[in-house]
Amino acid sequence: MKADTLIIGAGPAGLMAAQELARAGRSVLIAEARPSPARKLLMAGKSGLNLTRAEEFGRFLAAYAEAAQDLRPMLTDFGPLEVQHWARQLGRELFTGTSGRIFPTEMKASPLLRAWLGRLGAMGVELRTRWRWRGWKDGDFVFATPQGNVTVAPRVTVLALGGASWARLGSDGAWAPWLAERGVPLAPFGAANAGLRVDWSDHMRRHFGAPVKPVRLTAGQKQSRGECVVSRRGLEGGGVYAVSRAVREGAALFLDLLPDLGQAEVASRLGAPRGKASLTNHLRKTLRLDPARLALLQEFGRPLPQGDALAPLLKTLPVRHAGLRPIDEAISTSGGVRWDGLTPGLMLRALPGVFAAGEMLDWEAPTGGYLLTACLSTGRWAGRHAALHP
Repeated sequence: MKADTLIIGAGPAGLMAAQELARAGRSVLIAEARPSPARKLLMAGKSGLNLTRAEEFGRFLAAYAEAAQDLRPMLTDFGPLEVQHWARQLGRELFTGTSGRIFPTEMKASPLLRAWLGRLGAMGVELRTRWRWRGWKDGDFVFATPQGNVTVAPRVTVLALGGASWARLGSDGAWAPWLAERGVPLAPFGAANAGLRVDWSDHMRRHFGAPVKPVRLTAGQKQSRGECVVSRRGLEGGGVYAVSRAVREGAALFLDLLPDLGQAEVASRLGAPRGKASLTNHLRKTLRLDPARLALLQEFGRPLPQGDALAPLLKTLPVRHAGLRPIDEAISTSGGVRWDGLTPGLMLRALPGVFAAGEMLDWEAPTGGYLLTACLSTGRWAGRHAALHP
């Protein structure tokens, strides 16, 4: 079948590209492998859809590390303020949390997605689900569909295929070898915003599901003060995700179990008369350590030093772990299409007329609104430039 514009992937980047192409008067066909669109967005919305972040733009941009300069034009054009305006145009009321994170008041993705899909449908965008891309045949795109194989010959294409995490939601990275065969330079995938694997001793079982707070995590030059959770498989949560890149790159991880106290104050409190109290009770009484933090101290610090040597251990507790959780269990991935393989308009240099957007590009960022904002921004940028392609 012929098509003016083909978009592969109906996540946030693909839907935003479709919006811009339709606005420019192009006929748009979206092919989505899963039975329904934007499944990863809906999953994120189960715990509160963090759309973007309210902070100074330079600080916001810095969250993208070495990809910041490549993303700058897109985020300048469609950054946190524009994301908020877009969501309000879809009828969503927003609020800003104490950490600067911005959410819809209903704390769900489904109302926003329904409104967005309704707008796209009214613009003439056609969505085909259960269309799984299988590569090329004679230069055309081949899809496995419920009706059998379908070949599409578009004038212009936007790839918005996601990274390589949460394959059951649609991001499986299967596209990587097909692009590599056609000369598109790729950086290898890595787990980003991922939990830690820890082989716990038996005494930790009673603490599975327990939050650990307050705590500061340090890996190399990266620090994060935030909650983490003791799970059956290891340590998870926003505090861990924020330092997962440094851990992936080989930095040792340390916990500060008392981030509100300096080491001298910790030592002073430990020096209080102990009497007949056990060390555990002494720590609980003098430092107000809860059971989860006490358990972590025992797990990673045994045999516990006596006297003054215990204070630095409480402030810099080394974490023994087996690395990050597998890529498919990570919130997002690093790696993907390298920037030197893209034009400034996000067209693949090796494949004229084919653009790319979203998480399949080689960038990563922490959770907290950065991921979704960049997916929307790159999708919009790719769609606008694809609309100009003859």
